[in-house]
Amino acid sequence: MKSIATIILTVVITIIATMQANSQELTAKDIIDKADKKNRGLSSKGTMSMTIVRPSWERTIVMKNWSKGDENFMIYITEPAKEKGQVFLKVGKEMWNYVPTISRMIKIPPSMMMQSWMGSDFTNDDLVKQSSIVVDYNHTLLGEEVVNGQNCYIIELIPLPDAPVVWGKIKAWVTTNGYNVWKNEYYDEDGYLQNTENGYDLKKMGDRIIPTRFEMIPADEEGKKTVMEILDVEYNIDIKDNFFSKQNMKKVR
Repeated sequence: MKSIATIILTVVITIIATMQANSQELTAKDIIDKADKKNRGLSSKGTMSMTIVRPSWERTIVMKNWSKGDENFMIYITEPAKEKGQVFLKVGKEMWNYVPTISRMIKIPPSMMMQSWMGSDFTNDDLVKQSSIVVDYNHTLLGEEVVNGQNCYIIELIPLPDAPVVWGKIKAWVTTNGYNVWKNEYYDEDGYLQNTENGYDLKKMGDRIIPTRFEMIPADEEGKKTVMEILDVEYNIDIKDNFFSKQNMKKVR
């Protein structure tokens, strides 16, 4: 008869072997997909602040945001007063901006997705995720590395031919424990680093633990960065498809 110690040791070895096998089975695309789904959920509703930091000034924008799947996204600016009421809507691959002060609906063409969003270091595409990090890229697992106290998978993302993306390459660090995007490096088509994004402050938001502060730092621009903070968020809530409409942009609050 096996001793209790032998049985426990056998169970522990089996669990470790199973965990290692599961880890080995994950492809780079699987890891990115897990991180993307965790970040978005089936749907979400939340509040964020964005602080644009420059050598001689700072300004903060507060916004509400809603999402459903990877096709629908809406942002409503609540502060400051000058921008309050502006709305950004993404449906599929199309994006609009409603400016209440002039009662004007502006279509944002694909050529402007690389443009700065509200004067920040985030692009239009960063905010509304027009391109998909899962669908629009080839993924290669480069290894693992500890970044800011978190062990991470290192994944290289190269855009597919003719994919509607704004970056020539993305290098992503995704935590092995929790599948959180912990760091991103964004490169242009010539391979030059343009922006580095770092995640911080893991907290429980809704039913999951996620980074709640992100810093986007442009390369070779001393003293410049944009800090995005998640103030609150709910996941997997009921949002009707018609919420994400141009008509609702004028009514949402």
